[in-house]
Amino acid sequence: MAIKYHEALMYMYDQLPMFQRIGTAAYKANLDNTWAICNLLNNPQHHFKSIHIAGTNGKGSTSHMLSAAFQEAGYKTGLYTSPHLKDFRERIKIDGKMISKKYVAQFIDQYQLEFMRIQPSFFEMTVGLAFQYFKDKKVDIAIVETGLGGRLDSTNVIAPIMSIITNISMDHMSLLGNTLPLIAKEKAGIMKPNTPVIIGETQAEIKSIFVNKAKESKAKIYFADKHFKVSNHLQKGFLKVSHEHNVYFEKLNPQLKGIYQTKNIATALQAIEIAKTLDFKISKKQTKDAFQNVIDTTGFLGRWQVLQNKPLCIADTGHNEAGIKMVLKQIKQTPHQHLHFVLGMVNDKDITTILSLLPKNAIYYFCKANIPRGLEANELASLALPFKLKGKVFKSVSAAFKNAKMQAATNDLVIVGGSTFTVAEVV
Repeated sequence: MAIKYHEALMYMYDQLPMFQRIGTAAYKANLDNTWAICNLLNNPQHHFKSIHIAGTNGKGSTSHMLSAAFQEAGYKTGLYTSPHLKDFRERIKIDGKMISKKYVAQFIDQYQLEFMRIQPSFFEMTVGLAFQYFKDKKVDIAIVETGLGGRLDSTNVIAPIMSIITNISMDHMSLLGNTLPLIAKEKAGIMKPNTPVIIGETQAEIKSIFVNKAKESKAKIYFADKHFKVSNHLQKGFLKVSHEHNVYFEKLNPQLKGIYQTKNIATALQAIEIAKTLDFKISKKQTKDAFQNVIDTTGFLGRWQVLQNKPLCIADTGHNEAGIKMVLKQIKQTPHQHLHFVLGMVNDKDITTILSLLPKNAIYYFCKANIPRGLEANELASLALPFKLKGKVFKSVSAAFKNAKMQAATNDLVIVGGSTFTVAEVV
């Protein structure tokens, strides 16, 4: 008897390790299982064109902007991202629509016995599912985001038309290395021979790593921020974009807010310019419309997302040092009286570094996201004390958020963050 969707999902979650839930124990230091799955499926990854995206922050936003642009231009567009916020199927979409429950169930039903033999991780299996789906549905292009790292990430079996590395900062150090150059080397592992590569942000400390790897791969390298300038000095909400010193967009009002999006916009625009040289036809108007409707088009959640006004409540999934710094910069630019911070973190992050950055004048609502990796709220509150971060402990994210909204005055600001999983419970 065929298995049902929820049974397929339970099989994927429970029997096999999954980085999002249990952390480093789920990380595999080779691609053997992924290749075994691809061979089992007759290598679906060779049947569609793809763009491969790695980086510490900005992968999700860049992926979704690109997906929206290709969709707007009429291309059937696959999108593979992780983690999901609400629904497992958010990870695999075509033209903004999630993979069907039926397809997931049939896939697991068909290959379950072989998977018992291969013993893939949750992520490896999900990659196989995505690639098979994109092949079956005959996508024109698939935007594929790495899960973790690059060189050894399960997605690194594709032969993309271009590779993108958004930026590098300290995250997953236990797996990828504890210096920026070591992490950069791992991410640079997605570069392919004779395949253009875009670096979203020029970082002096690691620029040579990318340049040397590109030279070795005979890959043309583009530093997006050297070609595109995105400034937010215009009136509220509008950005001005220039390309090689010429105006590209006089007024762009992107649906993804947050000052950090200026870097991602430059990266996505550079990718679109390269795609045009590879026979994709995407007009400036289509690009502009795509960026201005990216959330509606792709269903993207959790990036400086306004949950309500009066008091203004915002959720943001920034969770590593660079991500949190960007969120704090954005908070400073957001008019408010008092700051209320609903904070939940996972236990394998560099927690003390993050806590040292957080504002001391905020009221904190400590909570734990409902996953095994979640840091206990009491423990988080204890770790926060030496940094003079004060507040109360709550039994759930929703209880913490509800309390913050009750305590906040009309002109106050409520932020929900610290982890993707904390945000997932309020959006």
